[in-house]
Amino acid sequence: MDRIDRYRIFVQVAEMGSFIKAAHALELPRATVSAAVQQLEAQVGARLLHRTTRYVNLTADGAQLLARARALLAEAEDMEQMFQARVRQAVGQLRIDVPSRIARRLLAPALPGLLRSHPALRLVLGSSDRTVDLVQEGVDCVVRIGALQESSLVVRPLGRIALINCASPAYLREHGHPEVPADLVQGHWAVGYASPHTGRELPWSYVEGGGEEEQTLALPSRVVVNNAESYIACCEAGLGLIQIPRYDVQHLLAAGSLVEVMPSHRSASMPVGLLYSHRRQRSRRLAVFIEWFEALMQPYLES
Repeated sequence: MDRIDRYRIFVQVAEMGSFIKAAHALELPRATVSAAVQQLEAQVGARLLHRTTRYVNLTADGAQLLARARALLAEAEDMEQMFQARVRQAVGQLRIDVPSRIARRLLAPALPGLLRSHPALRLVLGSSDRTVDLVQEGVDCVVRIGALQESSLVVRPLGRIALINCASPAYLREHGHPEVPADLVQGHWAVGYASPHTGRELPWSYVEGGGEEEQTLALPSRVVVNNAESYIACCEAGLGLIQIPRYDVQHLLAAGSLVEVMPSHRSASMPVGLLYSHRRQRSRRLAVFIEWFEALMQPYLES
């Protein structure tokens, strides 16, 4: 194992605060990771990490070395990829996490084209609706939809995704076809969606046609879900109205399984963006993925 590899392992352990997590992210035995850090400590002549049975923390010397090591690794990767960039090839493993429905409906079907163009790229794809900690989980990049909280991550906005209101034909036969929000108080139901941040059910929201101010309505629900799959399935089953990105249900609209309602009173569009840590901003494989994903999302963004 060379010196660069030891620095890479040290950075991974320091950022994840765990030898076990770092070993898993690097796909190395834990003993190899531990030995590499010990060898680096001997090499620089300083203790870099405080180790306990539950935590791994940086020493003062370790904190100083971490900043320099990150810069060194970024420069090393730049040099390694100088000539690969000429043919725009991405090499190595990239760990990303995207919302489950984007993974299923958009990303997975398009992946064969990306991997044909970059046969040396290996993608580790996580798909969930929870908030992912990039550093702790060793993820290179995440796709986030909705308002973003303040963080030290690099944010690359892609645009805004339009939402539409939907119901099943069976639901509309039973409850009627709402034309305006005032109709919703006349015996209509929503499929409730629990916020991934607070666990509270989100209200029905809408913007008057041509307006900017979002308004909310306390629409009753008989079922509350916490993921998009269940949300759509309950709507198909006739349990209520939903507000959903069009890409999520385009195939169901085309098949007649769902029907759009109140097109002039949609919820406010949601921002979508890519987030990654500063130390990964020079990665050639990350740059390739970002460019590809931006093109993939473009047809589904507001113009």
